[in-house]
Amino acid sequence: MYNGAGASDLGSTGTGEDEIVKLQRAVSNTGLFAGLRLMRGVDPDLALNCLARTSRMDISEGQVLLSPDTPNSQVYILLSGQMRVHLISPDSDPLLTLEPGDCAGEMSIIEDKDPSAWVVADQDCHFIVIDQDILWELIDGSHAFARNILRILSERLRNDNQAIAGNTDMLREYQRTAVTDALTELHNRHWMEDMFKRRIARMQQAGVGATLMMLDVDHFKNFNDQYGHIAGDHALCHVASTIREHFRPGDMIARYGGDEFAILLPDTDLNSAFQIADRVRNAVHESLDTDGGDGEPPITVSVGIAQMTDQHTLKSLMNDADAALYRAKLQGRNRVCV
Repeated sequence: MYNGAGASDLGSTGTGEDEIVKLQRAVSNTGLFAGLRLMRGVDPDLALNCLARTSRMDISEGQVLLSPDTPNSQVYILLSGQMRVHLISPDSDPLLTLEPGDCAGEMSIIEDKDPSAWVVADQDCHFIVIDQDILWELIDGSHAFARNILRILSERLRNDNQAIAGNTDMLREYQRTAVTDALTELHNRHWMEDMFKRRIARMQQAGVGATLMMLDVDHFKNFNDQYGHIAGDHALCHVASTIREHFRPGDMIARYGGDEFAILLPDTDLNSAFQIADRVRNAVHESLDTDGGDGEPPITVSVGIAQMTDQHTLKSLMNDADAALYRAKLQGRNRVCV
């Protein structure tokens, strides 16, 4: 890795006789050339001829060297300092860091497009600046230079692919959280309103029957008020877990909101749905009978069931199931009604 030694040999700018003498010393400095990735293996005479037509540039810490909204026609070889490369914005996490000997700007010239990322100085930086016509001259005149460019582009592509893979994983996680209830880890209402509607339409088209259950925790507000939200959250998680254990993989379960849950059961008639709902009701009551000795009441649930017809929409089917749930509440709770 080039550490900046020899940068002063390159002077500041210009192509006069004194500058060429300095460049000759720089070319003969194997430590310098060994550290410039673009120049590894390049014939020193060709390199000298091209470097004599380059310029030098300094930028300060925090200054932007390249950005997607500014065209670029130069390659910058970093002699000292450190640069950050950002794909999304200058404030996003850096994709990679450029050290002395690395270069920036070559991709926009090769692609003949504006830069695809922000390159920002992490420290005060000093560069050799190569114009695009000199870059193409080096590519055409040196197999070693062309190989160096290919290696660098390959690394850039690999880094981009890794970033894309990471963003894909992040997108999947965003998609998952967008349709998942954070507390119970069941699907949420947003998912339910979309997926239930689609499934109902497909079943009606195929002539397949279904039932919808609306399940509600009895006296949950009083429980929350008396024993606290932590105890309430614990109770909801246990209800969700018990519900999940008693339905088939093809049944669709969602937390509708608060202490209410919705379950769509394809190819299930009212009688079968009633038996399933009653087993769930009993399981909740048995598994959530509190025994803390603090006078906490057992947790119970009420369930309303509606049979889907060809005329039902998701909204009307839910209204019918809600009406059955209301009857279960009126009849004393901890029961199933159709």
